[in-house]
Amino acid sequence: MPTLDLTASSADLTRAICDIPSVSDDETTLADAIFAAVAALPHLQVERLGDTIVARTRLGRAQRVAIAGHIDTVPINANLPTRDIEEMGEAVIWGRGTVDMKAGVAVQLKLAAELTDPAVDLTWIWYDHEEVEASRNGLGRIERERPDLLAADFAVLGEPTAGEVEGGCNGTLRAVVRTHGQRAHSARWWMGENAIHAAATLLNRLREYRPATIEVDGLQYREGMSAVRIGGGVAGNVIPDLCEIEVNYRFAPSRSVDQAIAEVRGLFRGFEVEITDSSPGARPGLDAPLAQEFVRAVGGVAKPKYGWTDVARFSALGVPAVNYGPGDPMLAHHDEERVPVSQIERVEAGLRAWLQG
Repeated sequence: MPTLDLTASSADLTRAICDIPSVSDDETTLADAIFAAVAALPHLQVERLGDTIVARTRLGRAQRVAIAGHIDTVPINANLPTRDIEEMGEAVIWGRGTVDMKAGVAVQLKLAAELTDPAVDLTWIWYDHEEVEASRNGLGRIERERPDLLAADFAVLGEPTAGEVEGGCNGTLRAVVRTHGQRAHSARWWMGENAIHAAATLLNRLREYRPATIEVDGLQYREGMSAVRIGGGVAGNVIPDLCEIEVNYRFAPSRSVDQAIAEVRGLFRGFEVEITDSSPGARPGLDAPLAQEFVRAVGGVAKPKYGWTDVARFSALGVPAVNYGPGDPMLAHHDEERVPVSQIERVEAGLRAWLQG
C-alpha cells in the first residue's frame, strides 16, 4: 500500500497523492493511504465510512469549522505520473488531479497533521465519488448515515479557485430529451420517420437559448444550458426511431431545483424529457461572521463559483460554506491540468493563519 509522509511539503504531498490513481470507483487505494496517515495522529479522532475519512479535533472550542475535499478524479488521459515543469519562471506541477482537487487535499492533510491547537475545533473530511452522479457522493453518504459528523459553524471546500475565495455555487441538472420516429429501410426512407432529423429542432432551441446572468447576494452567477451527449441509430441501413440528447443545465443559486426543472421542460415543450440528476446550488453565505473573518484573513474579494460543488450540501444543512483552494478552475478536468507550487503554498499559508487565529 502506498504511504503518505505528512511531514513532507504540501507540494510534495500533491505529487504523491496525484501519483496514486483514484478515478471515481477506484478511490480505495488512496483512501487507505489517507486513513493510515491521519489515524496515526493522536490529536484527531478518525472515522471511516467506505472510502470517506473524517478526522476531528475535540478541544471544546466555541466554534467548529469543517474543511473538506474529494479524493476522486475524472479519467486519466496519458497525464500521469505527475511531472515538474516551469512556466514563466515559476515551478508548476503537471498531471491529472493537480487542479481538481488533489492540491487542495494535500494542503488539508498537511494542516490536519500540524494544527494541533487551532483557534476553532476542526473537522477534516476526505471523500469519494464527487465526480459522478450525486447519489453516490461520499459526503452525501455521511449526510444520510452520520449527519452529526457534518455539524459545523462554517465550512471550506478545497475546490480549485486559483487561491481566491468563491462563494456559493450554481446548481446543476441533467436531463435526457428524446425524439421518436419510425424505423424503415434507408433505401425507402419515406416509409419511416427519422428521429435523428427531428433532433435538429432540439439543437436549434439550445443554440438560440440565451442563458441568464443573475445577481445573488452581490455576486453575478452565469447560467448555462448545453447539450453534452447525443446518441441514436440502429444500423447503417435503418432509419432510426429514437434519438437521445443529454442536456446539462447550470442554474443560479436563486433558483430551486423545481424551478430549474420547469425551465428545462419549458424549453423542450412537446418532447419527452427525463430528469436524470439534480443538485441545488448554494447562496454565497458571505454575510456569516466567520465567512467575513475568513475572507479578510486570506485576502482578496469573494467571487461566484460557476461550477457545482459540495458547498451546496453544507448550505442545505444551514452551514455557510465557501470554496477556497489552489488550481485554476479553468483547467479542471483538462488534459493539461497543472498547478503552480506558489499557489499551493499561498493557500496553505492563508488557511493556517486563519485557523490559528
